[in-house]
Amino acid sequence: MHHPYISTVEMVYDHGLLIIRELKDPMSRILITSALPYINGIKHLGNLAGSMLPADVFARFQRARGHEVLYICATDEHGTPAELAAAKAGQDVRTYCDEQHLIQKNAGEAFGLSYDWFGRSSSPENRELTQTFCEALDKNGLIEERVDKMVFSIDDGRFLPDRYVEGTCPHCGYDKARGDQCDNCGRLLDPTDLINPYSAVSGSRNLEVRDTRHLYLLQTKVEPQLREWIAGKSEWPQLALSIANKHLEEGLIDRGITRDLKWGVPVTKDGKPRPGFEDKVFYVWFDAPIEYIGSTKEYFTAQGDPDGWQKWWRLDQGADDVRYVEFMGKDNVAFHTVSFPATILGSGEPWKMVDTLKAFNWLNWYGGKFSTSMNRGVFMDQALKLLPADYWRWYLVANAPESSDSSFTWEQFQATINKDLADVLGNFVNRILKFTESKFDGVVPAGGEAGPLEEKLYTDISALLVEATEAFEAMEMRKAAQAVRRIWVLGNEYLQEAAPWTAFKTDVERAGVIVRHGLNLVRLYAVLAQPIIPFAAQSIADCVGVELPLAWPSMDAKAELAKLASGAKVQSGEVLFKKIDDDMVAEWAARFGGSEA
Repeated sequence: MHHPYISTVEMVYDHGLLIIRELKDPMSRILITSALPYINGIKHLGNLAGSMLPADVFARFQRARGHEVLYICATDEHGTPAELAAAKAGQDVRTYCDEQHLIQKNAGEAFGLSYDWFGRSSSPENRELTQTFCEALDKNGLIEERVDKMVFSIDDGRFLPDRYVEGTCPHCGYDKARGDQCDNCGRLLDPTDLINPYSAVSGSRNLEVRDTRHLYLLQTKVEPQLREWIAGKSEWPQLALSIANKHLEEGLIDRGITRDLKWGVPVTKDGKPRPGFEDKVFYVWFDAPIEYIGSTKEYFTAQGDPDGWQKWWRLDQGADDVRYVEFMGKDNVAFHTVSFPATILGSGEPWKMVDTLKAFNWLNWYGGKFSTSMNRGVFMDQALKLLPADYWRWYLVANAPESSDSSFTWEQFQATINKDLADVLGNFVNRILKFTESKFDGVVPAGGEAGPLEEKLYTDISALLVEATEAFEAMEMRKAAQAVRRIWVLGNEYLQEAAPWTAFKTDVERAGVIVRHGLNLVRLYAVLAQPIIPFAAQSIADCVGVELPLAWPSMDAKAELAKLASGAKVQSGEVLFKKIDDDMVAEWAARFGGSEA
């Protein structure tokens, strides 16, 4: 099935040569957001694999395609976990969030995540937008004050937010369901639905239900618009679409959008504190998605263009030519296909809504969950102390949890890195550069005509360039990585069959043709590697004297393999990828957990 936004190609044969004509994508502005990492603690590899990394790969690819890309992310800073974590650290919550935001921003940059802006949901911009959305919803009759029966922990001396009440799910019997959602069956819940509830703060079962007044977003009134909107998303990846339809089939409920907390966005009405809500704040799941807009506003304000954000988010300000793509784990899909769209639709204002939602399953650790307390799994800061970012990036993209949950194992990680990066890519680059230095004085040879092997190479690589490009466009990360790897493999096969070291003995000109194609393959590999392994891509580009970023290749391999000028200087560098040995795997398995849960 052709995706409406994918740049298509047509392939025809002219005198036996494959000719590929590219049909350009008319959508030139692409807005990309990834699920906001929560402020409480550094993220693990599963968080990286399920939102931030694929969003970055897609952003880098689309920039290389010549599109204007805006990649936005932020820390999600409100809610009880931030309050509790700050108290545990002996800090006030603002200081704690300031510190943790910087830690997460630095970790993302170290992994090469190319955010245009990494904002904060506690920003003044998000506060103002959240309050504005609520007031628009209120004026449209979609906000209602209700007296709720809320769980109060007598031992903790506080009302417990949804996710801090745990118990048994009434639908599937899972005994660690949270008060907002069951992670086992995916149902959205209210705390009072749980069987045998207890406080996740203290473990106390000394709970009682008390009256408290809250604001409700009347999602049920927006249901017809939501159904129509989702019905128009038939091209969405199957995981996101199935979750969206599941929640519609189960029937929407009105959702409380305020909480009994001090840390968060204050509740207002007509620009002033809302009477009776002075000690309450908006629910974190109400304000966090609005931060996509807030973060964009932060970015343009920092650029000295405080109104620039509107051309990305307001249809009445030019955002109708923007393609908006969201990346997230499957547990976030319900909020982004029901609650956030209900907020936007219910406002009655011309806001840009998501065009494509790319959802991921979970990356587990040997079949179990990542856990700091149980010392299970690798977190982003730890990963970079073991190996460079590109090792992790390649593995997580090549094994992206798209069609089902996947499990990280040290053994699979070792095999993937050693085979794909060291043996295939690194080996090819090293061999051709070393040979060029020893036989051609480190310059791109001139002269000679392409022969049958080169013509076959053009055809094979052109077809794979189409495959890789369409996989990246469709956000199919595994397929994209596989296609790129197959292009790397073709280079090794070409070099092995053409054997320039043998040709050099009898026909230097023929050897020069092979070497010239091999060096152009090095350049091509640098370009193709840009989205997934950007640091290694630059190292490879340095070897053949080109500077990244470079434009994504055309589908015409013959043209791509003639880009380097004859006489240009090349030089081999350090070993690109060092192999992971069994002793390293044994050490890491002992340190981070490496057995079946």
